[in-house]
Amino acid sequence: MYATVMHGPGDVRYEQVNDPEILKPTDAIIQLSATCICGSDLWPYRGANAFDQPMHMGHEYCGVVIEVGADVKTIRPGQFVVGSFVLSDNTCPHCQFGYPSSCEQREFMTGAQAPYARVPLADGTLVATQDMPTEEQIPHMLAVSDVLGTGYYAAEAAGVREGSTAVVVGDGAVGLMAVLSAKLRGADRIIAMSRHETRQKLALEYGATDIVSARGEEGIAEVLELTKGVGADAVLECVGMQQSMDQAMGVCRPGGAVGFVGVPHGVTFDGQGLFFQQKRLFGGPAPVRRYLPDLMERVLSAEIQPGKVFDLTLPIAQVAEGYKAMDERRAIKTMLRV
Repeated sequence: MYATVMHGPGDVRYEQVNDPEILKPTDAIIQLSATCICGSDLWPYRGANAFDQPMHMGHEYCGVVIEVGADVKTIRPGQFVVGSFVLSDNTCPHCQFGYPSSCEQREFMTGAQAPYARVPLADGTLVATQDMPTEEQIPHMLAVSDVLGTGYYAAEAAGVREGSTAVVVGDGAVGLMAVLSAKLRGADRIIAMSRHETRQKLALEYGATDIVSARGEEGIAEVLELTKGVGADAVLECVGMQQSMDQAMGVCRPGGAVGFVGVPHGVTFDGQGLFFQQKRLFGGPAPVRRYLPDLMERVLSAEIQPGKVFDLTLPIAQVAEGYKAMDERRAIKTMLRV
């Protein structure tokens, strides 16, 4: 088959590779209904992550099971499934504690920007629907596999609850899903920090009550003005840069929390600064598997439409253009149809 392979910064190719096969009895093979490009894929694309060999790309996926290994018990061929970007057994102590993204057998999904993909630890990673989703539901189901689950984790990690004032730092796909998630968790006021009009509009549609377009100290000052000098109860940091983390800490009130889900690049903290600010920090890879049943049901019942975050859809053979469009910020998130 053909699949997406990154050979170096800016060098994405759709080229012939070996078909995926069952390698372990806990594996499954799925036929992708759709896949997409993640904002985290742009780090190696831009040269921020070093690698010395070509990488098979893609970790967001949904589709139909076509084959399972001998030990797979809960998933069968013909079922439509959604899986997490973190592969887990869903039985180890960390999984049972609610953090399958720190599973003792943890692997990270790769190779999903393709027509077919191998999913290790299928029983613990994949969740099947009772019925086949409609064509219109596919983008929304795809969004659940990573970007919505990650946004939801940002809201949970930041402690968003009924009546909260929340600030979302970052207006990429995860940031927009964080806005939606803050709304789902009952935030009374949601301030989205965004400089881009199309993203601002979607943030407002997803539940933002205020938009702050300024960044840095100016942005912090504007948020503090909006909150009468108090700051936010919960801050959802969805970028992973020093400026965005400084901004998040700057708008968080004492006793509040910053939930950070942007993969950190060059982010550092001063111990005394953290000590005297009295602000919680919690984040990491999202435990998406824990959220899948609930978020999938919300999609299937038409309560939420996270797939609106895909503002560019391309045939998978044009994946290189999809990366370029996101890198140049011409697209929030590119969906690839296979």
